[in-house]
Amino acid sequence: MQLPSFKEVYSGLISTSSISSSDPSWDEGNQLVIEKLATWLKDVGFEVEMVEAAAGKFNLIAKKGQGEGGLLLAGHSDTVPFDEGRWNFEPHALTEANNRFYGLGTADMKGFFAFIIEAVKKIDWSKQTKPVYILATCDEETSMLGAKHFTDNAPFKPDYCIIGEPTSLVPIRGHKGHVANAVRVTGKSGHSSDPALGVNAIEIMHEVLFALMQLRDRLIKEYHHPGFAIPSPTLNLGHIHGGDSANRICGCCELHYDVRPLPGISLDGLDNMLRGALKEVQAKWPNRIEVTPLHDAVPGFECEHSHPFVAGMEQLCQTPSQTVNYCTEAPFLSQLCPTLVLGPGSIEQAHQPDEFLAFEFIDPTINILSKAIHQYCFD
Repeated sequence: MQLPSFKEVYSGLISTSSISSSDPSWDEGNQLVIEKLATWLKDVGFEVEMVEAAAGKFNLIAKKGQGEGGLLLAGHSDTVPFDEGRWNFEPHALTEANNRFYGLGTADMKGFFAFIIEAVKKIDWSKQTKPVYILATCDEETSMLGAKHFTDNAPFKPDYCIIGEPTSLVPIRGHKGHVANAVRVTGKSGHSSDPALGVNAIEIMHEVLFALMQLRDRLIKEYHHPGFAIPSPTLNLGHIHGGDSANRICGCCELHYDVRPLPGISLDGLDNMLRGALKEVQAKWPNRIEVTPLHDAVPGFECEHSHPFVAGMEQLCQTPSQTVNYCTEAPFLSQLCPTLVLGPGSIEQAHQPDEFLAFEFIDPTINILSKAIHQYCFD
C-alpha cells in the first residue's frame, strides 16, 4: 500500500475547511477533516474511533500498541475564520513559497497531525511496550468542547500528553487562563438639556470602571508567580461603547474586559472576586448592571517544573521549558496526566493573515516526536 507523503497529508488537512466560530455564519463542522485523518491513521496501523461531541463536531481518538499508560499526542482540528482580503495566498490550500508552507491551520495547528504521521512511518514498532495515542479535538478555537468532552469521557489514561500547539519547539509547562465578560449598563435616555430626566449609563459605567481598576490593582498585589514573565494576573479593559449622540442622555453602555488568571486561581474564586468588586455599584444602581460571560472561561495550567516529564522533554528538545500567556487545551487534558505544550511553528503566526510554517521546523519536529514516542512507549 502506498502511504501518502508528508506534503500530501499536510495539503489534505489544510485544504479541508474546518472553521469554528461563535458567529454562526462562519461556524462549520469538522467531520470531513476528521474522516481524512482517520483514513491516514488507519493506513499506518492505528485503531481509530470518531466520537461526536456535538452535532457535526467530532473528536478523533486513535491508538497504536497495547498495554497501559503510554503517550498521548493531541491537537485541535479546527481553525479560526479568516479575512480573505488580507491574505496573499489561498487560505484553504497549501502553498509552498519562501521556504514556508502557507495556509489556514499550517501553524495553528492542523499541520501537526502531518508531523505525527510522518514520525510514525519512520519508527520500528517491533519493541513497543506501551501505546501511543492521538487525539484530534473539535472547537478549540471557541468553546474547547472537544477537549472537555474527551476529558469527561476518556477511555484510557496515558502516562503523559504533548499538545502540538505552535511553540517554536520550546516545551511549555504552564500558561495563564482566560476569562472574558461583558458588563452592560442600562440607563434611561432623555434630552441632554435636563439630566434629571434620565439615568446616564456612561456615568454608571464610570463607577464600574473604577471598581474594576481597583480589582486589577488588588490582583497585582495579592497574586504572584515568579515563573511567568508577567508574574501577576492581568485585567484588560478591551472594548467599550455607549450612547449615540452628544445631545442625548446615554441609555446603554457596554464594556468588554478580560482577565488572565495565574495557575492555581480557581475560576469560581475569580468569578466571586469579579462580582464582589461590582457589588457596591450594583447595590447603588439595582437592576441596571448585568455581567455575562463572552465565552466559557479557561483556567490556568501548570506542570510542575520539577516533574520528571518536564526534565525529560527539556533534555530531548535541548531547550529549557517556559511559560506563556496564551491559552490551550492543557488545563483539561492535564486532568488525565502530566501535560506539556510543544509543537512546530510560531504562535506569532496564529490567527494571522498569510499564516505559515517555516521549513526549518520540519525535520526537528519529526525527530522530536520520534524520540518522544521511543522514550515513553518503548523499553
